[in-house]
Amino acid sequence: MNRRYFMMGTALAATAVRRKAVAASDQVNVGIIGVGGRGRHLLASYGKIAGVNVKTLCDADKTSLEKAQAIAVKTGILKPAETNDMRRMLEDKGIDAVVVTTPDHWHAPAAILAADAGKDVYVEKPCSHNIREGRLMIDAARRNGKLMQVGTQSRSRESTVRAIELIKSGKIGKVLMAKAWNIQLRDDIGHKESGPVPVGVDYETWLGPAPWIPFNENRFHYKWHWHWHFGTGDAGNDGAHQIDIARWALGVSYPTRVSGSGRKVFFKDDQQTPDTMLANFDYEDGKSLIWEQRIWNPYGMNEIENGVGVYGTDGMVHIGQYNRRWGYKVFDAKGKLVQHDDAGDDDAIHQRKFVECIRSRQLPPADIGEGHLSAIHCHLANIVARTGHNVTFDQETESIPTDAAANAHVKRTYRTHWGTPKLL
Repeated sequence: MNRRYFMMGTALAATAVRRKAVAASDQVNVGIIGVGGRGRHLLASYGKIAGVNVKTLCDADKTSLEKAQAIAVKTGILKPAETNDMRRMLEDKGIDAVVVTTPDHWHAPAAILAADAGKDVYVEKPCSHNIREGRLMIDAARRNGKLMQVGTQSRSRESTVRAIELIKSGKIGKVLMAKAWNIQLRDDIGHKESGPVPVGVDYETWLGPAPWIPFNENRFHYKWHWHWHFGTGDAGNDGAHQIDIARWALGVSYPTRVSGSGRKVFFKDDQQTPDTMLANFDYEDGKSLIWEQRIWNPYGMNEIENGVGVYGTDGMVHIGQYNRRWGYKVFDAKGKLVQHDDAGDDDAIHQRKFVECIRSRQLPPADIGEGHLSAIHCHLANIVARTGHNVTFDQETESIPTDAAANAHVKRTYRTHWGTPKLL
C-alpha cells in the first residue's frame, strides 16, 4: 500500500482495463446511486449523451426518486427502474457503469461495491470520506480492471486543460506555488432538534455503514456536508475542485507537511465543519500549495469565488469562473494582464469523456489515482483543523505516524453493515 505500489498500479491501470474490457456496444447502460440535486443534474447530463441509457435509479428517499423521474421525462429518458437498495442495481448484469452521487460517507463503499460487481464507476468528489477509503477504491478499480472516474470536471474542461498546458510550457517561468480558494457566502442553517424520519425515507440505508445517530434535518439533504459524520466540509465540497487544479498545475503528488488552522468564526448554527480555514501543503521538491476558505463573504477574490492562482518566477495565472464563464487570466511579471481565455466551457464534457473511456477502455481524465491524491489534501486540511495540530504525512503508508490524535482521522469506524468496505 506504499507509494511504489501506487505509482506502479497507476502505470499498469490502462493495460488492466483493456484486458478486462467488455464487448464493444453502441449502448452504455448506466445506473445512478443517489438522485438528490447533484444526482438529478447528472441524470440529465447522461440522458443527453448519444448511446447512453439510464437504466436504473437508486435512492433511499422516495421523494428524490419522484423528482428524478420528472427530470427523466423532461429530458426524454425512457422511464428508469427504481430501487432503494443499490445491491439490486449492482446485481443487474445489463448495467455497464454506475454513477455515485450520494453523500460523502457512501462514496467509497458504493464505488467499491460497484467495481467488485464488475461495473465502471463515476464517483462524485471528494472520492472518499477519509484517506484510507481512497486507497481501497484504487485497489478495487485495479483488481477488477474497472474504470473509476472522480467528478472533478476541471480535468476535462478544455479551458482549464489549456491553462495547465500554458503553465507547464514555462510561460510564467518556474512555478513555485499555487493557491486554491473558496470565498463565498453560504447559508446559516440554524438549529434543529433530532426527530422522526420523514415518510418515504429509508434512513437505515441512507446511513449505510456510518455509525448510527438520530435523524436530523440539519444532517440531511445537502446539509450533511457540514457534519463530520457524513461530509467533509467545504474543503471536500468545493475545495476538492480547486485543490485538484492547484495540485495539477504544480505537478505534485503527496504533501510532506501540512500546517494551518480551521474553525467556525461566523456561523453560530449546527454546522460542525469550519467556515474559515487556511492550510499550507509543503512538498519534497520545495513547492507549496495554499488552501484558503471563507464561506461567510459575499464576494470572491481576484474576481472569482472559487478559484486557483498559480505563481511562477515570470508571471501568474488565475483559473476560475469570470461572470459565470469558465476561463483563465495570464499576468506578466509586473502584474499586467496579457491574456484572458474566456471559453465558458460546458461541464458536461466530463460525463461525455467518461462514456468515451468506457468504450475505448482508456483511463479517464480524473482517474481515481489522481482523485485520491487530491482528496488526501482535503482530508489533511480537515485533520489539521479538527486537531489543531500541524502534521507530517508519510506517503509510504499514507498515514500520520508521529501524531496519534491526527492519525485517528485517517480512517473511520464503521458499524456492522453490508456496505462496510473490506480489507480495512
